[in-house]
Amino acid sequence: MAVNTYANHLAAWEELERQGFDGVAINEHHGTPFGMGASPNLLAAALSQRTERLKILVYANLLPIHEPLRLAEEIAMLDCMTNGRLLCGVGRGAPREYKIFNVPMSESRSRFTEAFEVMRRAWTDDRLSFQGEHFSFDDVSIWPRTVQKPHPPIWIPLTGSKESIEWAAEQDAAITPGVFPGPMREDTIRYFAECQRKHGRKVDPNKISIMVDCYVADSKEQAIDEYGEHLMYLFNTLLRYDQVWQSDVKKTKYYSSTAFEHLREGAKGTLAEDDTVFNEWTIETVRDAAQHMPIGTADEVVERILAECDDAGANNVLLVCNRGDMPHHMYMNQIRRIGEEVLPRLQAHNVTVVPHAEQREAAE
Repeated sequence: MAVNTYANHLAAWEELERQGFDGVAINEHHGTPFGMGASPNLLAAALSQRTERLKILVYANLLPIHEPLRLAEEIAMLDCMTNGRLLCGVGRGAPREYKIFNVPMSESRSRFTEAFEVMRRAWTDDRLSFQGEHFSFDDVSIWPRTVQKPHPPIWIPLTGSKESIEWAAEQDAAITPGVFPGPMREDTIRYFAECQRKHGRKVDPNKISIMVDCYVADSKEQAIDEYGEHLMYLFNTLLRYDQVWQSDVKKTKYYSSTAFEHLREGAKGTLAEDDTVFNEWTIETVRDAAQHMPIGTADEVVERILAECDDAGANNVLLVCNRGDMPHHMYMNQIRRIGEEVLPRLQAHNVTVVPHAEQREAAE
């Protein structure tokens, strides 16, 4: 299973370059069949030697469970191996990761912040000395250095917490605000804009991306018939495997007491609520969801994706088109259909305004 999974994905990502896609995003997860990218840097290294133009977004290395100096070295190596095509995503990880690696969830935020500071300084300082709560180094230097200066662009997925938004603004990182459209995403963008202004910056649509599930077919009904069973397998089987539920997470200090005070609906719609993702899906659930998702004909897929990009003010979109247990031939067919029928219209569309940031400015 794993042998074919890695081989098939590398082949699919090579096809992305042939079809003219801008890049590919590779994430990190542990102890689950949902995501077998335990080391996204290994996959990025392999892909770096099989492509020439494709940007490679590692989205994301989970900083609290890594040794940061080693990670800084690997990112620098990847930037050299891709000749500056690397995008460096960073994240805190899911509760499962902390359970597996025996890292206290109460240390998640401090480990994340401290690890990135070590990495940043390792990339930018000739010599690094650092004394922190979790990590310490005395007069060290890393080789090689990154191709991109001062380091590869930083991306971070934001799933709702106030502190992550503040950190992203401080670092001027690119963000993916929220899992789904709606109040949580809107409020995240508004607060991000507020934090950016404190650093003398305005939100740039090129720094905002959205993630969408899409599937292209000759009709909506065909898309539901073909894609539905794989979405159901994702939600009903893969995502639930060995899941750590939020009732247990809330006993830790993974989220601060003020983490969601900037959101009008509190934690609702964030990954701090199990109902955001962990619901039982039937074919009727798929059918209902497809009425609002880019699932159907190419024209409908383009229309819905562009509408969501315009609403979020996002000039980047991460397309997810191989959910669940989709066979390799279906995935390759989607890459080709999207590349031919959808991608040119997406790439021709340029988002210049972030509406929810503008609304906050107007209100003030």
